[in-house]
Amino acid sequence: MFRAVARIFRTPDLRRKIGFTLGIVALFRLGSFIPAPFVDFGNVQACLAGNANTEGLYDLINLFSGGALLQLSIFALGIMPYITASIIVQLLRVVIPHFETLYKEGQAGQSKLTQYTRYLTIALGVLQSTTLITVARSGALFPGNNVAACNQLVSNESIPAMLLMVITMTAGTGLIMWFGELITERGVGNGMSLLIFTSIAATFPTALWNIQVARGWEIFILVILVGLVIMTAVVFVEQSQRRIPVQYAKRMVGRRTYGGNNTYIPIKVNMAGVVPVIFASSLLYLPALIAQFNQSPDGNNPEWVTWIQTYFATGDNGLYMLVYFLLIVGFTYFYVAITFNPEDVADNMKKYGGFIPGIRAGRPTAEYLDYVLTRVTLPGSLYLGIVALIPLFALSLVQANQNFPFGGASILIIVGVGLETVKQIDSQLQQRHYEGLLR
Repeated sequence: MFRAVARIFRTPDLRRKIGFTLGIVALFRLGSFIPAPFVDFGNVQACLAGNANTEGLYDLINLFSGGALLQLSIFALGIMPYITASIIVQLLRVVIPHFETLYKEGQAGQSKLTQYTRYLTIALGVLQSTTLITVARSGALFPGNNVAACNQLVSNESIPAMLLMVITMTAGTGLIMWFGELITERGVGNGMSLLIFTSIAATFPTALWNIQVARGWEIFILVILVGLVIMTAVVFVEQSQRRIPVQYAKRMVGRRTYGGNNTYIPIKVNMAGVVPVIFASSLLYLPALIAQFNQSPDGNNPEWVTWIQTYFATGDNGLYMLVYFLLIVGFTYFYVAITFNPEDVADNMKKYGGFIPGIRAGRPTAEYLDYVLTRVTLPGSLYLGIVALIPLFALSLVQANQNFPFGGASILIIVGVGLETVKQIDSQLQQRHYEGLLR
């Protein structure tokens, strides 16, 4: 293992790529601490030090921004607008035939879809930055905090100042998007995924130390041990797949023979990744956000606002957990259905002379793939729901927040991106040394 790591730094090209990636990551983290224009940095730090209660409302965006959201930095929005835009473009393929046509056109169509994603990212950046500044001006960014400074986070509330803040935060989102593309082109791994990985990993030490401060060393060590078990289980499930054997018949094209080989279709247990967790979290944040803007200054809130604040503002009650779990299971089936089309796979296999042993080509193959996919997705959706509930149980048991590092979106992204990056480094080592990083 250590010799393999040493070979990484002895390979000039790979060493250059890793150095470039680390440099971009350092710039990304630096921007997370630079405050946006007209933000009172002292007041923001006072609110953060006042143990602000932000569970359940801004945690997801703050998680993906590496803590930059609550600091109102130039990178406050983080990578979240790009993630949202990518998901929207994927969903629009089902609704807009033109998007589906572009997706099937290969590299040229993919480039066009990427361009649409960039435009939508900037539009979402403008919308989200405007919302964030409005929330900060109203003093609702740190609900439940009695520090007077939390109502004076913005030093200049004139229209030109607000426009400059919106432009700065939106430009920060565009710069992060560019950073991600640079890493993909010149560095190691997928750039956007690595930036998300960096944002989440940056919150790990603080989240774990908060548990130690609140519950002591015994609970802290227990959380570490349980976390290692959870991480091992997540790695096992993420690597699990059902392999459907496929055979290709021999065919003559001119004087050359094609086909005649055996392969398989890998169907992962978790084909949806972390997307259903993000869907469900975002959907459950909407009622709490709407209720927050409908609160009465005198405290006499409508009954529906009180009910939402009781059951959907935080995740420490059974109703929230049940709805969250069911949404994740439903979104998992929905997302897998739009990303893996058995009919398209069956048609492509029939076109190139492929067939599943014992299954007729064409419609029977599509029905068989749908049968397997439905049953493999069930344990995958239950697994996602259980992993997503871990931070909510930690919220009740060890006084952690909903960004508990060993559960939810955090552990899924950390493990997924880590495995993919290690595989890419391993493949590049094998190209140069015939021996990879993994054995």
